[in-house]
Amino acid sequence: MGKFTESSERLLRAIGGKDNIHAVSHCITRMRFVLNDPKIANIPEIESIPCVKGTFTQAGQFQVIIGNEVADFYQDFVAVSGVSGVSKSEVKSAAKRNQNPLQRVMTSIAEIFAPIIPAIVVGGLILGFRNVIDSLNIFNGATLVSQSQFWAGVDSFLWLLGEAVFHVGIPVGICWSVMKKMGGTEILGLILGLTLVSGQLLNAYAVAGTAAADIPKWDFGFVKVNMIGYQAQVIPAILAAFTLVYLERFFKRVTPKVVSMIVTPFMSLLLSVMAAHFVLGPIGWRIGSVISAVVYAGISGPYRVIFGAVFGFFYAPLVITGLHHMSNAIDLQLISDFGGTMLWPMIALSNIAQGSAVLGMIVLQRRNAKAQEINIPSCISCYLGVTEPAMFGINLKYVFPFFSAMAGSCVAGVLSTAFSVNASAIGVGGLPGILSIKPESMGMFALCMLVAVVLPFLLTYGIGRRKGVDREEERGNGAPEKESPAAEASGAPLHLKAFLSGKTVPIEEVPDEVFSKKTLGEGMAIEPTDNVLLAPADGSVSVVMEESNHAVGLSLPNGTEILLHIGLDTVAMNGDGFQSFVKMGEKVREGQELIRFDPEKIRAAGHPLITVLVVTEGPELSFETGKEVRAGKDEIARSV
Repeated sequence: MGKFTESSERLLRAIGGKDNIHAVSHCITRMRFVLNDPKIANIPEIESIPCVKGTFTQAGQFQVIIGNEVADFYQDFVAVSGVSGVSKSEVKSAAKRNQNPLQRVMTSIAEIFAPIIPAIVVGGLILGFRNVIDSLNIFNGATLVSQSQFWAGVDSFLWLLGEAVFHVGIPVGICWSVMKKMGGTEILGLILGLTLVSGQLLNAYAVAGTAAADIPKWDFGFVKVNMIGYQAQVIPAILAAFTLVYLERFFKRVTPKVVSMIVTPFMSLLLSVMAAHFVLGPIGWRIGSVISAVVYAGISGPYRVIFGAVFGFFYAPLVITGLHHMSNAIDLQLISDFGGTMLWPMIALSNIAQGSAVLGMIVLQRRNAKAQEINIPSCISCYLGVTEPAMFGINLKYVFPFFSAMAGSCVAGVLSTAFSVNASAIGVGGLPGILSIKPESMGMFALCMLVAVVLPFLLTYGIGRRKGVDREEERGNGAPEKESPAAEASGAPLHLKAFLSGKTVPIEEVPDEVFSKKTLGEGMAIEPTDNVLLAPADGSVSVVMEESNHAVGLSLPNGTEILLHIGLDTVAMNGDGFQSFVKMGEKVREGQELIRFDPEKIRAAGHPLITVLVVTEGPELSFETGKEVRAGKDEIARSV
């Protein structure tokens, strides 16, 4: 009988029995289930099991948080249930069965756009800076570019990057990302994307001003086809890329292996390029134009303030569901068709409103030191466009700040659409979002920002005072908690060195609820600038993930247990890009190499690179966050 046999039996009953389990696996801290009927699972009963630290559902997977001993629990559960485990990728694939068609579409869109978002952010910053120097008459009544040859040169040079991102990078990046997501040959995706934006074609932005007779054509004798490029077009690129994926799969299946290396890429690429330019491109262009025209009519029509109110109020809930990913494609299509987007300003305002609600909580809980450790970093990240820590860590926890932010975003959205605030680029959210706004709209957007700051703050503060949030007992400054028996057994203070080089981050800012809500324990994280995970102290290896190698657990001499987790949800990579240098039970020394990883592969797979340290058992520690540290040299934590 295993250590977790009884708990496994309880979990099996509470989850609906063996017949309700379609697939099961585990990562470094969690059991991951795909259930045939998720509604059967008795969550209160599951969370009452002593070794269970919590549950949640994400992307069709029902996840049960166990902690460091999840590998032992998994073995006992498999023995009790008689269910065979599968790989993480198989669980992820099976999990899509629990998503409705809309969720599956949104998941696919998110996975396509995730790898290219960094480029979109860069492009947005570039265009925003160019707006300041070449369009604002605030430098002695004229633009900076008109008064300085140096800045004129800078403006011209920066367009090299802006054009690369928004004109060329989007179609090429989408084709590459689709091929990568679907397991196709990525270089073929890149080439397909390049054929959509080739210099041989009439630039998409020049089509509207060119007479039909003057558009260049391919003349095949019996038919003529317009030679039109698809710069900045989203839907044509997606359609073309998926065509290439399925053509490649077809030719791989029917072509003899001896000639497959020649026939498959040649036929797949040739036919997909033909389909893209002869059929799919014009159809995709038309679909994108219809979608953008409908949205544009809603934003700019006689009922635009109603549209702004609805979108402003409900955008934050869309973030929770994941449906907000669709806005990227619509924004880019609006920019392509109309030279700007009125959706992006409202998205930035929604970010600001969520941050302002947290600002209200900061004032309400100013005497609550423990709460401020979460509130202040979350507010800052929210004002910079990253809303998840604020929304999940604070606003949804208390509820009323979330609705206060929605109300503020609603009013700001009404003003934004009423005065047709327009952005020339996307990617820059929060307060810096003003850099993406067209110069003629910057003044009104600044007023909208003021509303998005003041109204949620006042609503949150007022409601919070009525609820007595400001009178909550101060936490974090009282008597220290009793140390664990293991810590008491050793009087020596504990010191932990940096396990990676980079910037230290409070655990509350980690965009994963299991870590940020401290379900597993206190800790911190590092945004790494190197790729070798080091032991932060002497100890022995207590947890390894032999299949994925993305995390490791250490037992320290005084009984403290720590977990080091590279990236978020990197278990799905199945070890690709990770190399472990230690085994279970091995003694390690401070500064010893534990795991080497490939940051580019992690980013390309769409996973955040932030690496987390969690103290799952042990004394209270003081963590050094918000500073740059050197791996193996700088101290990041010590005993309190």
